[in-house]
Amino acid sequence: MKFRIERDSLGEVKVPLGVYYGAHTQRSKENFSISGRRWHPLLLRSMVIIKLACCRANASLGILGERKAGAIEQSCKDLLAGKCKDQFILDVYQAGSGTSTNMNVNEVIAARAGEILGKRDGSQGIVHPNDDVNRGQSTNDVVPTSMKMASLRALDALEEQLLLLQKALYDKGKEFSGILKSGRTHLQDAVPITLGQEFSAYSRAVEKDLLRLQRCKENLTELAMGGNAVGTGLNTHPSFRKKVIKELSSLTRKSFKEAKDGLESIQFLTDIAAFHSTLKLVAIDLNKIANDLRLLASGPTTGLNEIALPAVEPGSSIMPGKVNPSILEAVNMVAHRVMGNDTTLTISCASGNLELNTHMPIIANTLMESMDILTGGIRTLRERCISGIRPNEEQCRHYFEHSMALATALNPLVGYDKAAQVVKEARAGKKTIKDVIISKGILTEQEVKRLLDPDSLTRPNLTNGQKKF
Repeated sequence: MKFRIERDSLGEVKVPLGVYYGAHTQRSKENFSISGRRWHPLLLRSMVIIKLACCRANASLGILGERKAGAIEQSCKDLLAGKCKDQFILDVYQAGSGTSTNMNVNEVIAARAGEILGKRDGSQGIVHPNDDVNRGQSTNDVVPTSMKMASLRALDALEEQLLLLQKALYDKGKEFSGILKSGRTHLQDAVPITLGQEFSAYSRAVEKDLLRLQRCKENLTELAMGGNAVGTGLNTHPSFRKKVIKELSSLTRKSFKEAKDGLESIQFLTDIAAFHSTLKLVAIDLNKIANDLRLLASGPTTGLNEIALPAVEPGSSIMPGKVNPSILEAVNMVAHRVMGNDTTLTISCASGNLELNTHMPIIANTLMESMDILTGGIRTLRERCISGIRPNEEQCRHYFEHSMALATALNPLVGYDKAAQVVKEARAGKKTIKDVIISKGILTEQEVKRLLDPDSLTRPNLTNGQKKF
């Protein structure tokens, strides 16, 4: 491999000939070969947008010359269009706060800008990565700003998928509204519900997840940008912060605002921790829904078998004809990963010291991973599972009719103790609750029919403390 010689404050560095990155990136590449995981594309894209906004702000303030500013702007636009994607080479696990990747972005933009101005070998020189591209900035305000920008961008796709899932579950709730079944608490028979009510509850849970995510947006729009190293704005023009925030809002079509306290916005990453905690709540609900659907579809001959899931693949390498709830199992794994990510992110957000949190690389990339897999998992759940669920009405009816919990409907008529005796007699004689009520003369067959009316059993049904007949 052929090299060129770059220089930094530590001395000479051999950099592969033809690459756009420089000495700082090369040293980081050599220092941090840990996981092979690269920075999330939306984080890198957000950082390039930040560089473009800062370039425009500095140019408008007369701090950056027109010629260099034009080249940097065009370089940023080239990168946003997809050029130089292979030049962002650094590991997620790297120098604290993300200085390595911030400099990787600075060096690539500078080299491309130099190329635009006539320097063809990709080396630094005409446009300086620190003095020009990074002017008015620090890794310490660039990376937390990029986190919030990338989060809001990714949140659009996540919200869309959650909304579609909520509607799909709501539609199933309406479709299954007339199917009576036994409810279950403690995995034991409980009072009746409809299959539709079960799916409607799932729909409402997802709807609340959406509302919680929307409430997080406000804090994600408050940016640290312009605070520089510790939030004081050292080495920036007094109007720089305001101009940068305005440019970022224009470039992203989001309504960003300045941090009320520049130091707080760099030291404390609690906004990100709160947002990811809300992603964890989405994961908790998804996990519950997936677990429920797996139970309801269990069997088909030795389980509950109240619903049938769409078959997506053979379920066993040894048992012919076996079909597993594969999509739901994948959703469980997505949920587990997000919950685990929340632990990582929480510890990292809590581990800042004094004027900086140095764990931003893992915080940022863990956050983006959670958003990616939630978005993909929710889409897959809806498309490959929820839309194809079919009810087993006969099985649901069988469980309903044979549930001992039907005796609960007798409580307002005969009291808890006598109703318990009915259950005991039904179990001993292997009879249904309906049979025992009629045989003991507690109610007539016509009265039992009204007592066990599906509409009456699945909603409030008392008038003046008495059972309605």
